Amino acid sequence: MSESPNGAATPASIVEALKAVAGRPTNVRASFAKGWCVRGTYTPSDKAGNVTRSRSFTRPSRVLARFSVGGGNPDVADTNRQVLRGFSFRLGNEAHRSDILTQSAPVHFARTLEQMLAFLEARIPPLNEARIAAFSSANPETLNQADYVAARQLPGSFAGTTYWGVHAFPATSTNGETRFIKFKVAPVGDDFTLTEQEADTMPADFLHHDLKGRIATGDARLNVMALLDRPGDPVMDVTVRWPDEDSREEVRLGTIVITAFEPNEACDASIFDPANLADGIGHPPDEIFAARRTGYAISLAKRR
Repeated sequence: MSESPNGAATPASIVEALKAVAGRPTNVRASFAKGWCVRGTYTPSDKAGNVTRSRSFTRPSRVLARFSVGGGNPDVADTNRQVLRGFSFRLGNEAHRSDILTQSAPVHFARTLEQMLAFLEARIPPLNEARIAAFSSANPETLNQADYVAARQLPGSFAGTTYWGVHAFPATSTNGETRFIKFKVAPVGDDFTLTEQEADTMPADFLHHDLKGRIATGDARLNVMALLDRPGDPVMDVTVRWPDEDSREEVRLGTIVITAFEPNEACDASIFDPANLADGIGHPPDEIFAARRTGYAISLAKRR
């Protein structure tokens, strides 16, 4: 693996590199800077307790959530085919709160902090295509996310897109059994995508307009799913998928219905903290997750 030429990677250096890649915009998130705050409701399924005893997932609750477009540029066009879509949501109450962060690709672009920093530093403007190619050749797993995105059509709707939590979460059921799960959030109905010709006709903020229409008609509904592990699944490497992940057993934990927009300040005043997980969902063991809580807090402090 190619390490960063600028020394050891830390959450602070990752945030700084994310900002540099985006051209250092001020007062915005380091990643998924463009987004819309929404609220809604969560209704658990009768099978949620088979996966987790977490009251965040086994009891009905209000939902605060944010749909977003990837990258650190708050003015990125929704028609950009190279960036992800994000969906972060908060379930439960203050005593049993869980924040879950998902994205429109099932893998992350780096396995370790050092690899993540080197990936970003290779892309700080002015771009050097030879430098990027050399890094990618030495670190082929860092292309898995981009290859996944490139092989699929442009998402045509925030509420019509499938999202993944790329980490493996230890979940303990009401019976006391613990196993790893991956979160998957899928639209009630099929994914909605655009052809290249359709995308070329869309305005820069078409995802917001689509979401507004879906909320008005009650068609912004997403199922929260748990993908269940099998022996030998890789739980430490977020750049690879579990074998046969698309066809393996999954359980519907519940359904989120988005009912209204919230002022963006409701989501911007704090962070969706990936470390906030109510009893019954544990912290994933991989290195990237371990650094996220600190990194998100640093990003919040920089935009205040």
